[in-house]
Amino acid sequence: MSKRERSGGLVYSTEHGRMCPACQQPIEQCQCRQNLASRGDGKVRVGRETQGRKGKGVTVITGLPLDDAGINALAKLLKQRCGVGGTVREGVIEIQGEQRDLIVTLLQAQGYDAKKSGA
Repeated sequence: MSKRERSGGLVYSTEHGRMCPACQQPIEQCQCRQNLASRGDGKVRVGRETQGRKGKGVTVITGLPLDDAGINALAKLLKQRCGVGGTVREGVIEIQGEQRDLIVTLLQAQGYDAKKSGA
């Protein structure tokens, strides 16, 4: 049995990018809604990035197993609790400034297995 057969199907194609393992369609064309689980791996990581932001740091939250509406609602809550601005880009929440400790605490209170990543 090959690795591909054990894992449940094709998940990436060099031609189309990320693929839905259930319907074998590109994520953008998936009709079975199985792509929600593949968006986040359940391991919520809270990191800090400065690259491409002229030295200004942002806190980045990845790995959330939520749909677009859920991610937007969580981003709004986190921005309010931190008292700063932020945005959602391609399923990743970006919060302005160094907020990792506070965000990890807030996400753990929400029931997520959140961990700090990076230095």
